[in-house]
Amino acid sequence: MRVTFLGTSGAVPTTQRNTSALAVEREGDRLLFDCGEGTQRQMMRFGTGFGVDHVFVTHLHGDHVLGIPGLVQTFDFNDRERPLAIHAPHGTRGQVEDLVHAAGNDPAFPVRINQVGPGDTVLDREEYEVRTVRTDHHTNSVGYALVEDDRKGRFDREKAEEELGIPPGPKYSKLHRGEPVEHDGRTVQPEEVVGPPRPGRTLVYTGDTRPTDAVAAAAEDADLLVHDATFASDWADRAKETAHSTAREAAAIADRAGAKRLALTHISTRYAGDPSPIEREAREHFDGDAWIPDDGEQLEVPFPDDGDADDSED
Repeated sequence: MRVTFLGTSGAVPTTQRNTSALAVEREGDRLLFDCGEGTQRQMMRFGTGFGVDHVFVTHLHGDHVLGIPGLVQTFDFNDRERPLAIHAPHGTRGQVEDLVHAAGNDPAFPVRINQVGPGDTVLDREEYEVRTVRTDHHTNSVGYALVEDDRKGRFDREKAEEELGIPPGPKYSKLHRGEPVEHDGRTVQPEEVVGPPRPGRTLVYTGDTRPTDAVAAAAEDADLLVHDATFASDWADRAKETAHSTAREAAAIADRAGAKRLALTHISTRYAGDPSPIEREAREHFDGDAWIPDDGEQLEVPFPDDGDADDSED
């Protein structure tokens, strides 16, 4: 799973940071979370490609959606034919339709607008889901959690080959799929050579929000939490007034959830020259890895239990 931070600024862009957008590539699926102004240029600049079939919008403030008209028009210029799905909070269909048709023409490819609410399963794939998470902003808003299914347990090749005498081949695959096999006059059960299921990865993207119990629950043991950290605590009152989070509040959510990594985004232009107070504050209150990603930064999200054990099922 590769995450590319396309836009990490707050309400307006700076010379260093664009407005909100996050690209996620998972096993060939390309997903886009929010689409601030200029997102398509960021996608070209940082090489994420335009093979996006799903755009997940957290809310309809301009810094999260004004890139949609340009992206749709570029898709049209490139003779796109396959459908595009835009997922956005309930009550925003009309606004999203206006964005899609802002250039005054109808795209030649189908655009499906899917209105979502907290707790919905927005995208259901064979190996993962994208679910909505309740957030707290001054408008209809949601966050999103990409949650992978559990993976098969590790295959103990040494035991299969040396203790049970099963040579490498199709029987390994059957056992790893959970099917018993006949060998040397007896039935070998999968649990004899396959360990317990292993967890997949979880990524949570909040968009703009105050700290919420729902985000903490969704981010439990998450491999990556991308959380609003617009201000440092010296602007805590402003954070409450505008329904954003401070770095300390984001860190507290990550710490409570047991998340492994915390990416701090939606950085106020007050910190354009030096965002270190936000990063420093988060690190003081979160034992995991907390940092402010630069625009264009790419992160490979590993599986929780990457190690040197043998996964072979030859």
